[in-house]
Amino acid sequence: MDEPQYSTLIDALADVPDPRKARGKQYSWTLLLTLICSALASGERGGHGIAIWVAEHATILLMRLHPERGHLPSESTLRRALRRVDVAALEQRLSQFAGAIASAAEPSVAVISAQGEILQGQALDGKAVRGACAHGQPTHLVSLVQHTSAVTLVQLAVAQKRNEISAAPALLCGRTGPGTVTTMDARLTQRSLAAQIEREGGYSMMVVKRNQRRLYEELALFFQLPAIRADQEQCDRIQTVTKGHGRLETRTLECSTAGADYLVWPGIAQIMRRTCERTVIKTGKRSIEVSYGLTNLAPDAARAPHLEAFWRGHWTIENRKQYVRDVTFGEDQGQAYCGSTPQALASLRNVLIDLMRQQGWSNLADALRHYSASVPRVLALIGADASGL
Repeated sequence: MDEPQYSTLIDALADVPDPRKARGKQYSWTLLLTLICSALASGERGGHGIAIWVAEHATILLMRLHPERGHLPSESTLRRALRRVDVAALEQRLSQFAGAIASAAEPSVAVISAQGEILQGQALDGKAVRGACAHGQPTHLVSLVQHTSAVTLVQLAVAQKRNEISAAPALLCGRTGPGTVTTMDARLTQRSLAAQIEREGGYSMMVVKRNQRRLYEELALFFQLPAIRADQEQCDRIQTVTKGHGRLETRTLECSTAGADYLVWPGIAQIMRRTCERTVIKTGKRSIEVSYGLTNLAPDAARAPHLEAFWRGHWTIENRKQYVRDVTFGEDQGQAYCGSTPQALASLRNVLIDLMRQQGWSNLADALRHYSASVPRVLALIGADASGL
């Protein structure tokens, strides 16, 4: 069965099942989710702030949304909606909507292989919702974010007393097919994940640091030893220099086919060494960080400049999504921890960030100021109309 296509966020939210019993319902489920999304897009951070926003804008919300009973829900009703929402269904609908945003985004292709295949990077990483964790309710979420658009393609909660590695296979299932390059940091560099991606026909780039000491030392050795001519090794190198935030950074990425026949790793085609040298301009203080990596991208598909682009593209998930949620949208300061609330709020923030970027906003703090100044603006953003909720 084909997945439903949603043209607006409200269309997607209207498809989220209502967990309430029929008896005693006063408000439509779509109305509750509409109000929650609107308040979040206006800069509110939790249940209390959402309720205050609804109360302060009650007159115009009633005029625009025309709720059936002619009045708006209380704080306790809004909080219950967040606690009880089916987060699995919510994540699925938002993922389908985000996929449409990612497809509609202006193309920015990092690599076109020798066979003409377009390769799109996607970053896999986890994040703890600190407010919930501080209240004894650990909430750890793993996300897959597209490099070029920074759209969250899918998000999944890590089971209690488990880690990111346990959630990654289910999250990646069906999302690492041909044309995708899945990047991940050292915590998720696992043979099982590499094998899964290889089976699905996709590509992977995995960082190796000292937490995997043996693998790290083996990779280091290949770059220390001189090339063996008989092995017909292919090598490439790129160096980039950037200046900003009071620092001068020189990044050098070297890639080689050396070791591909010796390392026991699914589909390995190239190994990488990346050296990042940072100098504080004011003090002259210098630091060097060396990391290694593995990929099943062959040299004819990706050379050093392409691999460097994917390596740097991985940090999209931290710089353009997790940081924005934590700082601009105030997720770190949020104290919500009951039921499904932490994950539901995180999921809605993800899609609102994607929507704002789709509207052309690069500064999300300015976007929040823009939408908080006008209820009609924020309702237009999420696709709410006057059809009666």
